[in-house]
Amino acid sequence: MSNKQSLSLGILATLSIFIIGTILLAFWAWPKYTVYKKELNGKAMLKEAEWSKKILIVEAKAREAAALLQAKARITLAKAEGATRLVKAKAEGQADIERAKATAEANRIIGKSLKNNEAYLRYIWIQGLTNGQGERIYIPTEAGLPILEAGKAKY
Repeated sequence: MSNKQSLSLGILATLSIFIIGTILLAFWAWPKYTVYKKELNGKAMLKEAEWSKKILIVEAKAREAAALLQAKARITLAKAEGATRLVKAKAEGQADIERAKATAEANRIIGKSLKNNEAYLRYIWIQGLTNGQGERIYIPTEAGLPILEAGKAKY
């Protein structure tokens, strides 16, 4: 055998050992790599789940705070509306009092002008009778009993 042949056999043997070693190393390392990769994926999924949970908690707290602010705003609005109604009711009550005072004053003035003025009162009564439109007048008689519709019957 020549030097060339022995060198080529050495290279071939070395290359064969290297290839077989690489294959054996791959068979040994591949399951470990697969487990390692799954472990990293699991950790990543766990972190993602934790962040998702934190996000949901923060969102729930924000919704709760918003609902609380809305409730406070509704309470404030209701208080303001109540105060407005109270002021309005007081103003309407005051206006009713003023109208009643004005009516009482008018009645006092009218009553004062009609006092001891029987001729004017009789005149107004007669005008009322004249302007009446088929009205019935009941005049009390003895024992306070009225004569009911005397003369109404048309024969």
